[in-house]
Amino acid sequence: MERFASEHRKTTRFLGSIVSDLSACFSERYFIRFLVESSRTPKPMAFMLAALLAAISAAAAPSAQAQALQGPARVIDGDSLAVAGMQVRIFGIDAPEGDQPCFDNGATVPCGQMAKDALASLIGTSPLTCLGKGTDAYGRMVAVCRIGTADLGQALVEAGWAMAFRKYSDDYVAAEARARASKSGMWQWDFATPEAYRMAKQAAQSPQRDRRAQARAAPAPRSAARQGPCVIKGNHSRRGAWIYHLPGMPYYEATRPEAWFCSEEEAQAAGYRRAIVR
Repeated sequence: MERFASEHRKTTRFLGSIVSDLSACFSERYFIRFLVESSRTPKPMAFMLAALLAAISAAAAPSAQAQALQGPARVIDGDSLAVAGMQVRIFGIDAPEGDQPCFDNGATVPCGQMAKDALASLIGTSPLTCLGKGTDAYGRMVAVCRIGTADLGQALVEAGWAMAFRKYSDDYVAAEARARASKSGMWQWDFATPEAYRMAKQAAQSPQRDRRAQARAAPAPRSAARQGPCVIKGNHSRRGAWIYHLPGMPYYEATRPEAWFCSEEEAQAAGYRRAIVR
C-alpha cells in the first residue's frame, strides 16, 4: 500500500508538471515521459494520463483560426483569393461583387471588376502571408492577409475599392471614412453596398409572379426619403404600374419617388419594372 501511495504521489506531480507547461510547445520529451511513467502507474491513473495526452493532442492540432498560409495568390474577386491552394476571404472588408455596377449619372460603371483589378494590382507578384481568424459559411478561411507588413484589407479600403465590413469588424472604419472623404475608388460614384446587392440578387431569383405579392405584403424596402447612395426612384403610376427610373432618364427629375433603390436588381426584386424610354 505504501508503494502504491508513493507511485500515486509521483504520478500526481508528473501530471501537475505537464499541466503547468501546456502553454509551451508540445515536444517529444512529454511523450517519452508519458510512456515511462505510465508503465509504472496503476491502471486508473494510466487512464487519466491517456485522457490528458488526448487533450494535449487536440490542443496542439492546428485550427482554421490559428492557421497561417504563405505563398503566391490568385485573385477571385475584390475580397477573395486562393493562397497555397486554399480559398481565402479577406477579413473585415466587403468589396463589390464581381458583376456589381456603380452608377455615374445613370451610366453603369463595372465596379466589381474594377475592385478585382485593384486587388490584383496591389498584390502583383508578391507572396502573401494570411493568418486565419475562422471559417465562413462557404468553407473559406477568413484571414488577415499581408504583403510584408502591409495589411491588404486596409490598403483596399483606403483605396476606396472595399468597405469596412462592420458586421464583423470595426478595424477599417477609419480607412473607409478617409476614402469616402477623398472620393477614392468607388466613392466617386453611386452604388449599393455589396451586402445589399447580394440580398437583391437573391431576392431576384424568386419567381416573378411572387415578387409583386411579396412587395405589396411588406413595406417598401426604402423610404421615400433618399438613403445614402441609392439613386433609383420607384414610383406607382396612375394605372397601377410599378416603375423605376434611373438617373438621366427623361422623367427622372419630375418623378416623385415612393421608394429608393440601390440597384436595378433590388427594384425588380421589389416588383418594379424599368421605365420605358421612347
